[in-house]
Amino acid sequence: MKATFCRKILAVLVFAILAFGTAQAQRIAYVDVNRILESVNEYKTAQAELDRVSSKWRQDIAQEYDKIKGMYNRYQAEQVLLSDEVRKQREEEIMNKEKEVRDQQRQKFGPDGELFKMRQELVRPIQDKIYAAIEDYAKERGFDFIFDKAGNAGMIFSNPSYDKTDDILAKIRR
Repeated sequence: MKATFCRKILAVLVFAILAFGTAQAQRIAYVDVNRILESVNEYKTAQAELDRVSSKWRQDIAQEYDKIKGMYNRYQAEQVLLSDEVRKQREEEIMNKEKEVRDQQRQKFGPDGELFKMRQELVRPIQDKIYAAIEDYAKERGFDFIFDKAGNAGMIFSNPSYDKTDDILAKIRR
């Protein structure tokens, strides 16, 4: 009976020591990157410039679509009076103009368009500065992970010692 009691105490002690030794508390924090960005004057200025340019481009494209609509309305009104050849020519003009405007729209607002490039040029340095400040803060204060509250960026900082990618790759390659 005394031996089983000693084993139980020993087992509890071993468990406690292992739990205490391996259960290092991970320090986790979150930040609201949107709130930080909106408090930076450089960002406000860059965003205002992007909005101004974007609005101008949208207005220009809307005017072009209005021209196309006018071309189409004239075509509809004159269609009965036109020969087949002239009708086809006008239809092609309208379709070509529509394609031209869609291409212009894609060039300005597409995934690799001018607005995207301009945003990268104006906003990216500000974001990089903020992310560097977050990383410095995490290292200074001993945080292991920092997440973006808005969820846009997900994890902003993680202590490299928690990256177990190489361990998993090694396990897979065995």
